[in-house]
Amino acid sequence: MPNKVYHVQLSDEAYLQLHQYVQGGHKSARAITRARILLLADEHLSDEEIIATLGVDRKTIYRVRKKYHEHGLEKALQEKVRSGAPSKIDGRLEATLTMLACSTPPEGSARWTLRLLTDKLIELKTIDAISMETVRTMLKKMNLNLGSSSAGA
Repeated sequence: MPNKVYHVQLSDEAYLQLHQYVQGGHKSARAITRARILLLADEHLSDEEIIATLGVDRKTIYRVRKKYHEHGLEKALQEKVRSGAPSKIDGRLEATLTMLACSTPPEGSARWTLRLLTDKLIELKTIDAISMETVRTMLKKMNLNLGSSSAGA
């Protein structure tokens, strides 16, 4: 077993802060896991014991220890910004959806449904593809209601 390069020794204040952080429950699961890694490392548990307790990868433990050692407690708990794809939902799409949902439904329909709205957004080339669930979520976010019979076709 290689020697640990980054030993964790928490101050009483940091230990208390981490305990409150974990008990608070208002943080992401990843952030709480990082806090637990630091608490267990402070108790001199080996990486194998931390892996067995938390089910994390050895690299995760190494990164958390290193970040704590180099940048302190706050940075050790923070997550790196993830690249991810930019959202396809923009103001133009929301405006078009609002306009459609508030307009007269197509001929032969008593009201707009999620399916009709989804199909119309694609037909208008507002977006290449969109799910009915995304349309439903957008309507909910904008406080627009189609009524009780809008769950599909």
